[in-house]
Amino acid sequence: MAIPAALPGADVASGVTSPSQAIAKGGWYALVLVALTNAMSLLDRQILAILAPAIKQDLAIGDAEMGLLYGTVFALFYAVFSLPVGRLADGWTRTRLLGISLVLWSAATGLAGLASSFALLALSRLGVGIGEAATQPAGTSLLYDYWPKQRRGFVMAVMAAAIALGLGGSLILGGVAAQAWTAHWAGGTAPFGLKGWQFAFLVAAVPGFVLAAFLWTMPEPVRGAIDGMPTQPEANPFRASLGLLGGVTPGFHWIAMARRRARPAAIAFNLAALAAIAGSMRVLVWLCQGLSPRPPMALGPVTIDAHVLQWSVIGLGLFVLVNLMQRMRAADAQAFRVIAGSSTLTMAIAVGTLQSTINYGMMAFNPSFLIKTYHLSMKDAALQFGMLSVAMGIVGPLLWGPLADALHRRLPSSGRALVALFTMGVSPILSFWTYLAPDAPTFYWHFALYSFVLTGWMPPLYAIMYDQVLPRMRGVTSSLYLLTMTILGMGIGPYAVGLLSDATGNLTHAMLSMNVVAVPIVVLMLLIARRSARDEALLIARATV
Repeated sequence: MAIPAALPGADVASGVTSPSQAIAKGGWYALVLVALTNAMSLLDRQILAILAPAIKQDLAIGDAEMGLLYGTVFALFYAVFSLPVGRLADGWTRTRLLGISLVLWSAATGLAGLASSFALLALSRLGVGIGEAATQPAGTSLLYDYWPKQRRGFVMAVMAAAIALGLGGSLILGGVAAQAWTAHWAGGTAPFGLKGWQFAFLVAAVPGFVLAAFLWTMPEPVRGAIDGMPTQPEANPFRASLGLLGGVTPGFHWIAMARRRARPAAIAFNLAALAAIAGSMRVLVWLCQGLSPRPPMALGPVTIDAHVLQWSVIGLGLFVLVNLMQRMRAADAQAFRVIAGSSTLTMAIAVGTLQSTINYGMMAFNPSFLIKTYHLSMKDAALQFGMLSVAMGIVGPLLWGPLADALHRRLPSSGRALVALFTMGVSPILSFWTYLAPDAPTFYWHFALYSFVLTGWMPPLYAIMYDQVLPRMRGVTSSLYLLTMTILGMGIGPYAVGLLSDATGNLTHAMLSMNVVAVPIVVLMLLIARRSARDEALLIARATV
């Protein structure tokens, strides 16, 4: 059965054939390169966490402002730009897109090495967010055209292991480089007046340029062929990508709505959503100002309240999400039917978002927690915690991913969902056992078990999510997930921990408070276990209505 395109000139599947059961030629090489790209992405993103104490001291800022840098400032541009690059990943050469992105975010990471103010550091994080936006949409789409469906749990396990490598590597590289530089120049003036944390950013920027060259020369597979849905190349992928950016960017999206002659009801809904979001964000600003007042921050010639910046960014991201779904419904009805018609996909995005609130809230402050609670040096925290994070983050997913695949073969309707349910339901309990440990050695061996269990959620959940859409929609699905997860997960988790830490003076309790969202996670995963197979079976029906 041929799958009709949504619009003239859109990607067109040439016909449905039998899916391949074998890994395509070059699949292992592609997996290694894309995994390293993910590792570099997390290294450049996470290095801020280990450098936070030194940055706070030099720039005279608090935990709430660090949460803004780690999560909110990065999150907005990462999320918004994931939409056009996700659309570009669905129609252009993904290997080249990844190579260009690596160069961009590596240069932005290097810019942080020159930062001497909150504003310039925020600009660097903004650039890293824009550059890294292509990593997941293009990388996932690319690998799914090399690896057959029954092996994708393993693929996502490797991606999760690569993330752990980047997270742990950022702690080791950042902490060791910063402290070594500071110690070396303790008795004199460092070249160009560089601080240790600035030198660490410069070192972290270098490997990305080398990896970009390998990605640029990697061959591009036939899109959808391994799933039996070979897809013709798109004629104008850049036009479609820019059109999507204009269609979701607040302000410009009204021009786009006028050009496509949007119905009055659609315009009224858009304005009502804007009013509701603005009102909600204003209430949140008021609540947070009362809970933890912060001094105004200087962003160049402008000063702004940290809470106003935080919730303005979150509100803007939510409005972009509204614009995205309205534009998709009007411009690509097939994609809208496939994505919006799957309750499993909607719930999986919600679960990933809630879990990311916990994960990013904890990750942003883990080094600060170790240094403050157990009185470790930056170097000791970096080496000890970094090595442990790498080890458990690699071992865990590589065991959980194949286990999820095996259970999926035995229980196609719920195998993967049960693995994710177990890991996300048990890990919050283990976190209290871990973060209330009396000393650093006890914390580390508790964390080993906690981390091992926690690493099991991503491979099965991602495999469930991407099996709910057609091959040509994986990039935009990834972008939709990233937008939601980044704005509401990464954008709120670190800020919430920093806010509660500043308000209560207890970083440990602030971090553990994030586990409250585990309750809706468990409920949603139970529903996914019941519905995922049924929604996947209806995929072609949703696409051909």
